[in-house]
Amino acid sequence: MAVLDLASILGLILCAVLVVYGIVFGNPIDYLGNFYDFASILITFGGALCCVLIMAPDLKTFFKYLKSFTLILKVQKINEEETIRQIIALSNIARKEGLLALEEAANSIDDDFLKKGVLLIVDGTDPELVRSILETELNCIEDRHAEITGFWDSLAAMGPAWGMIGTLIGLINMLRQMQNPETIGPQMSVALVTTFYGSMLANWICIPISTKLKSKNASEIMVKELMVEGLLSIQAGENPRVIEEKLKSFLSPARKAAFSQEEGGENIG
Repeated sequence: MAVLDLASILGLILCAVLVVYGIVFGNPIDYLGNFYDFASILITFGGALCCVLIMAPDLKTFFKYLKSFTLILKVQKINEEETIRQIIALSNIARKEGLLALEEAANSIDDDFLKKGVLLIVDGTDPELVRSILETELNCIEDRHAEITGFWDSLAAMGPAWGMIGTLIGLINMLRQMQNPETIGPQMSVALVTTFYGSMLANWICIPISTKLKSKNASEIMVKELMVEGLLSIQAGENPRVIEEKLKSFLSPARKAAFSQEEGGENIG
């Protein structure tokens, strides 16, 4: 069962709460009605979504991109320290029993990328070819992720643009009825609501989603690069302690110190 990312959920909810609070602060609750206009919603959200639909390769891909919203609501299952321990365990097996013994160990590996690398080593693939194959897969993963974040970046750009289009439509309609001063205020308000919707779409939803997905991508790629270095070190026959020190370079200083203490404690025990 996926663990929910409370930071993302709280961030989305609190942004909405603060905006609503800002609207009604010192005002009657019915002021919220001033910020609802169905035509503005159609122009801003409908126009922005239709534009990114044009950019999408096909309808299926468009809905897949939209569905990627759920990715920010789940905690990413990545643990660099556990990956390092797993690679060190593999290096100990290879050092004691040989590289062929890794084939049996590969059956218990859940990560497909790491399992693929282990099997390439077991098959006696040239180290440079192993690196090339794994890095090619890494590049393909990054490209797929970039397509998804690019979708949200495009939607973030389209939101304010279509909000401005809606504002221009409202202003044009207002100027054509200048002979009636009583309609100017309400029509100006409706015109500006579309700009509000566009800014909210970009800054409340799209940009945070894109940034979060880019952060998740960076974490995933870093762990996979760690795996590549570890696997090539195993294939080169390096000492497990040397491999551990090399892989700890991927950790932040604080996490590196904590990892060293844990390993030290285990060795003492």
